[in-house]
Amino acid sequence: MADVGRVGLLWALFSLLLLVPTELPAGTLFDSNEPIEVRLTGPFGTLIRNKKNREELPFMLGVNGSDHEVFIRVRGHSRARVCEFPPLRLNFKTKSVEDSVFAGQDKLKLVNLCSVHDRGETDLLQEYVVYRIFNLITDLSYRVRLLQINYVDTDKKLGKKAAGRYGFVIESAPGFEKRVGTDRQRVRSLMRGTLDTGQAALVYVFQYLVANTDWLVVRAEGVDECCHNGDLYSGDAGLVYVPYDFDLTGVVNPRYGYPDRSLRISRVTQRLYRGLCMDRSDLQAALTRIRSLEEEILAIPQAVPGLPAKRAESTREFLHDFFVEAADEAALLGRFERDCITPRYRPVSH
Repeated sequence: MADVGRVGLLWALFSLLLLVPTELPAGTLFDSNEPIEVRLTGPFGTLIRNKKNREELPFMLGVNGSDHEVFIRVRGHSRARVCEFPPLRLNFKTKSVEDSVFAGQDKLKLVNLCSVHDRGETDLLQEYVVYRIFNLITDLSYRVRLLQINYVDTDKKLGKKAAGRYGFVIESAPGFEKRVGTDRQRVRSLMRGTLDTGQAALVYVFQYLVANTDWLVVRAEGVDECCHNGDLYSGDAGLVYVPYDFDLTGVVNPRYGYPDRSLRISRVTQRLYRGLCMDRSDLQAALTRIRSLEEEILAIPQAVPGLPAKRAESTREFLHDFFVEAADEAALLGRFERDCITPRYRPVSH
């Protein structure tokens, strides 16, 4: 009888535990590549019309049959100026989403179509491809999750063309810190030996692969911190540079894309190496790593839902051109060394 009583007590305690809500880990959202169908309801007309003031407005996020409160504002710089539908930032009410796939998230960048009337959705899917490529190359990268979004504009300005469109969210800096076990570093400038050269070399070769020139391991004009379109984190071998914003890559080649006038290229589809000068051995190791992933990298475009077959194939061909060039490893490394940037080193200031 005593044993029966103990069993009954244990079962009662277990039943009570089942009733206690458990907090899902922040990584759950980015642990799958399957698209999530969501509905965003709110004053999109007002949000877009007043995009310069960056005011947060209340919206509802519908996912898996439940609605969750979220505040949204416009974010970004160049895309906020040129896009009819600018990129957004989602600010979750933590308790509101604790029972959803967004549990544990606070603020997330949302990349959405630039315009509902042109190829904007295709462009964002190709930018998603670029993030996925870098995720494959290194875990020290911002993860992404594809969304299929029904935009419901209570101001009735967007129209039906905004329904059922793809977008994707990007892992936050706090989420990256927690996953990797690191801390973001805010510095004005770098000095020799500060960067983790192994990770830096992977970034440099990756940026050349996707034909990105809209980045640099220096401060952007008008910005007080290093680096342009990238964040710095602490690491065992030095500072880790994690890039973001790939809309101006040759892979995407958006209608509004053009290279900086100071560069000696006329189109964003032209590859130009912009990494800092470093030992050939580090670059060779990075090039070898990326070449070893050729098959997996070339398979990514065809695996992205919603990306038209012709664009997936042209993206694959564009990426394949890099691997053709990289077959002559010595020649490519020589090109990197000729084009590399020698920075004006200054003391690091925190």
